[in-house]
Amino acid sequence: MNSQDVILGLLHRQPLSGYEIKQMLEMPLSFFFDASFGTIYPTLAKLEAQGYILKESVIQESRPNKNVYSLTEAGRAQFQAYLESPVEKDSYRSDFMVRMFFGEHMDHDTLTDWVRDEIRKSEEAEKQISLIKQKVSGIRPELSTVKTLCLDIGFELNAAKTRTLHEALRKLTELE
Repeated sequence: MNSQDVILGLLHRQPLSGYEIKQMLEMPLSFFFDASFGTIYPTLAKLEAQGYILKESVIQESRPNKNVYSLTEAGRAQFQAYLESPVEKDSYRSDFMVRMFFGEHMDHDTLTDWVRDEIRKSEEAEKQISLIKQKVSGIRPELSTVKTLCLDIGFELNAAKTRTLHEALRKLTELE
């Protein structure tokens, strides 16, 4: 899976601007895929050069024109090929986890601060997922089982992380 696969998937549903793609990558996809504008726009240019998407410039009053991207038949076929390919092993990157791994080289107060900050981030992520679930169920109560699965896994992963972090914080504060 790469940014091309994800962007083709987002465009499979409807044409989108680069900004709209970024918004969709921020929420709810950010819990399991991350891409910046620095990744999105070069990927869009590459997909266009490969003939997988078309770019249409939309004129807007009082605002700059925006580019809207849509899938071509070749793009649909490429996305379908991705869906039919073997599922890759999950990968996980975490600056926090790398710092914890090397934590014996830091002072106790800094470690405790890092854990507290990570608890705050994890609890915020749980709240965001809960809000998304509530919002989506109000707008589209027929949300597909697979989309519900993604939200549920995201919530449960964050809940487990939060519990583990609280336990680590308890152990760290006992050492004080």
